[in-house]
Amino acid sequence: MSLAGAVPIRSRWDGIAVHLRGASAYVPTWHLQQRLHEMRGALRLPDTLLLLEHRPVVTLGRHARAENVLSGCDLEVVRIDRGGDVTYHGPGQLTGYFLCDLRAHDLSVRGFVTALEEGVIRALAEFGIAGERRAGLTGVWVRGAASAPAPAGDWAKIAAIGVRVARGVSLHGFALNVAGPLDGFARIVPCGLEGEAVTSMERIVVRQAPEPVTAPAAPGSVAPGSVAPGVARHLGEVFGVEFRWLESPPVHNDAGADRLAERIEVAAAHGGRRPSWLLTRLPGGECYATVRQVLREGKLRTVCESARCPNAHECWNAGTATFLILGGACTRGCHFCAVPSCPPEPPDPAEPAAVALAASKLGLRHVVVTSVTRDDLPDGGAAHFAATIRAVREVLGSATVEVLIPDFGGDPDALDRVLAEHPEVLNHNVETVVRLYPRVRPGADYRRSLALLRRASNAGLRAKSGLMIGLGESPVEVRELLRDLRDAGCAHVTIGQYLQPSRRNLTVKRYYHDAEFAELKARALELGIAHVDAGPRVRSSYHAERAMEARGATPAP
Repeated sequence: MSLAGAVPIRSRWDGIAVHLRGASAYVPTWHLQQRLHEMRGALRLPDTLLLLEHRPVVTLGRHARAENVLSGCDLEVVRIDRGGDVTYHGPGQLTGYFLCDLRAHDLSVRGFVTALEEGVIRALAEFGIAGERRAGLTGVWVRGAASAPAPAGDWAKIAAIGVRVARGVSLHGFALNVAGPLDGFARIVPCGLEGEAVTSMERIVVRQAPEPVTAPAAPGSVAPGSVAPGVARHLGEVFGVEFRWLESPPVHNDAGADRLAERIEVAAAHGGRRPSWLLTRLPGGECYATVRQVLREGKLRTVCESARCPNAHECWNAGTATFLILGGACTRGCHFCAVPSCPPEPPDPAEPAAVALAASKLGLRHVVVTSVTRDDLPDGGAAHFAATIRAVREVLGSATVEVLIPDFGGDPDALDRVLAEHPEVLNHNVETVVRLYPRVRPGADYRRSLALLRRASNAGLRAKSGLMIGLGESPVEVRELLRDLRDAGCAHVTIGQYLQPSRRNLTVKRYYHDAEFAELKARALELGIAHVDAGPRVRSSYHAERAMEARGATPAP
């Protein structure tokens, strides 16, 4: 099976490929992976590929059988946390560790392994080697290359794959036999597969040299250092990542691993898609677990998860969340949003009560409720919003309520249903400048959104709206948008950095610095907007309770 056509060939994400020249010690390199994994998960790194050779070592995966290390083996043996059985690493073998966020690439673990195989297969083709997959087995295989007859047929393994995925980010990767002796494999049962043969690129190229092939490498030039750039290039094609290339000395100890990790982080901060000021911590903590449990018990969704909000860890650790009602599928499919666009299910009549109960369990003083857009419903879901507001007030009489609503298709009667419940804050995001609406929000209408906000303000509600920057807007266009929000009666505006949530969404055109957000905030305040939150990670409901407290609107407990 080939991924050609199924995986984009055009690069969409930045990454870093690090080539370690010379043989590295295994355990310090493993520790390096673990540190980079934490950094990748915290968005301090883009996808990162390590390409290196190891000193002779045998590694055992989580479920490896000890008897697959043959008696008399005189090599270092290390049991590690990857999948797979037993394998050998040594000089002449190119090992690749790819720290990749599978969620961002919309890949399952099986899909990730298949993509790794595809990258290796494409790299082998440059040397005239026909790598193949083999049914029921991982790794890359070649036919007619076994150095000795094998019971399973004339197959030989040229690349092994063993991975681990934790918090959506991968560790470990592949080991491609490039050149040099394969004596280390005689000390083990490779991958736990009795009777299977192994081979190397060098053996195949030398064997094929007299025959014409498509631009093969000359015999003797096959070495890990010459193969590594092609492997990185082809993996980049398969995963849609454009790697920046770094060269590094080998890693001999943990101090060397720490130095290389710091160097990679610096390189990422000076050229990665997500700058260093957008780093965030991994989820965790007692409050985080409590919020997650309450939501799961109520079978509730949050926009924190559905929209892949970068502040989910912070808000959940503070015991807050933004409830997402009316299902998890949107009928619009805006090009900036991670919420899937597909036929939705009917609204759950028990959902308003479930939201109220969860808000009570969490002890919320300010309850924020939003939804997907439901153009399939006669009222766009307005009655469901109204029912949720009533349910929250019945259970939490002292809490304030903020709703972040869609435009209900411009239906004034639908909007009136929500206005009649008098939520303390009515939020509706304009998202971007008017020029970009056809590309960013093709199903929405800029003037319609402004009219909705004006009606909310005229009805005596606190009108709120938000916008993202980084989609290609000009400073003049942003100032005009802010004036339009002021004229529509908006009392509260949020301004945040657009972050591409997946490869399907629009790419970031520009990252703004803190100073630029501060300037935009000052401009909005000068225009007469009463409350402005602006910053790289600001979102519509970010610190919504604090904003209410700052206005003195939250009742005393």
